[in-house]
Amino acid sequence: MAQPAEVTQPIVVDLGKAKKKRIRQLKRGQGPLVLEVQDVINEVSASLGEEGSGKQLVPVVVLYRKKQRKDYRGGLFPFF
Repeated sequence: MAQPAEVTQPIVVDLGKAKKKRIRQLKRGQGPLVLEVQDVINEVSASLGEEGSGKQLVPVVVLYRKKQRKDYRGGLFPFF
């Protein structure tokens, strides 16, 4: 009978606000955000020590992009 897989807590990496270009680079595995995620993974694996040997760490990356504010000039409530 196969041994059950050992489940570890996810590694959540909050990258904060990012521009569209940086997000695209991250999806392709390039750019500074990838380096930041790799740094976090290395830091976590070093902190686990022997306990983390043989385990595969999977990061959960959280980032967001600020939406542009719509320009409401005119209409019922013009904002100046």
